[in-house]
Amino acid sequence: MIALDGNFAYSFILGVMAAVNPCGFVLLPTYLVYYLGTELHRDESNAATLRRAIGVGTAVSSGFVGLFLVVGLISRLFTKSIEQNAKYVSLVIGIALIAMGIAMFRGWKPPVAQPDVSVQRKRTHWNMFLFGIVYAIASIGCTIGFLTSVILGSVGRNGYLSGVISIVLYGLGMGLLVTSLTVTLAFARTGLLATLKRGLPLFDRVSALFVVLTGLYLTWYWLGAITDRRSDGVVSTVENLQTNVVEFLQRVGAVKLGVIFVIIIAIATAVARRTSASNES
Repeated sequence: MIALDGNFAYSFILGVMAAVNPCGFVLLPTYLVYYLGTELHRDESNAATLRRAIGVGTAVSSGFVGLFLVVGLISRLFTKSIEQNAKYVSLVIGIALIAMGIAMFRGWKPPVAQPDVSVQRKRTHWNMFLFGIVYAIASIGCTIGFLTSVILGSVGRNGYLSGVISIVLYGLGMGLLVTSLTVTLAFARTGLLATLKRGLPLFDRVSALFVVLTGLYLTWYWLGAITDRRSDGVVSTVENLQTNVVEFLQRVGAVKLGVIFVIIIAIATAVARRTSASNES
C-alpha cells in the first residue's frame, strides 16, 4: 500500500497565495478589470459569457502555473539566479504595460477585446494564456523559492505520488482562485449589462488606466529591487493591502476556499449548460 505524506492543504494554500504574492499582486485586479471591460464589447447569451469566463480563467491559470512548473522543474539548482534576474524581465514588463495602456487610451484595442468569432475565440484564450505567463514572470521573484523548496521538494521528501499531488494542488489553488473571480465577474456582467454598457467609453479608459498604473507600479517596484532602494509609501501601501488579503485567505483556510471556488465554478457550469439546453429546445 502506498503511503501518502505531505501537507497537502499547505500546497493548495500556497497556490492560492501565488496569485496574490507581493511581486505580481497588482496584476490580478488589472486582469479582472480588463476582462470585464472586454466583455462589455460583446452581446451574447449568458451561457456563452459564462463558458468564456471559465475558458479565460483556465487559460490565464494555465499560463501562470505552466511557466512556474517548467522553470521550477529545470531550475532547482538555479533558484537564486532566477530570483535575481527575474527582476530585470519584470521591469521590462512594467514598461511594456505602460506603453500598452497609453496605446489603449489612444483607441488601440488588444486582440482579446475583439468580437469573439470562431477564430478569435482561440486567439482570445491564447492571449490570456500569454497574460498568465506575463503574470508569472512578474511574480516569480517572490514565489519561485516556495515552489522549488516546498512544492517540488516534496517529491524527494515524501515520495513521487505525494509530490505529484502537492504540485497538482498548488496549480489548483491558483487556478481555482483566478477562475472563480473571473466567473463571479461574468455573473455580474450578465446581471448589470445595461448599466455597464452605458458607461462603456468610460470603462475602456478605466481599463487603460489600470494597465498604465500597473505598469508604473511594477516599473517602480522592480527598479527599487534592482537599485536596492528602500521601501517607500507607494510600495508599502500595496504590500500592506496584499498582506491583508493573504491573512484573510489564510484565516478562511484551504478546505473552505476549495469548497467555495468549486461551488462558484460548478454553478457557472450548470447555468451555462441549462441555458444552452433551453435555447436549443
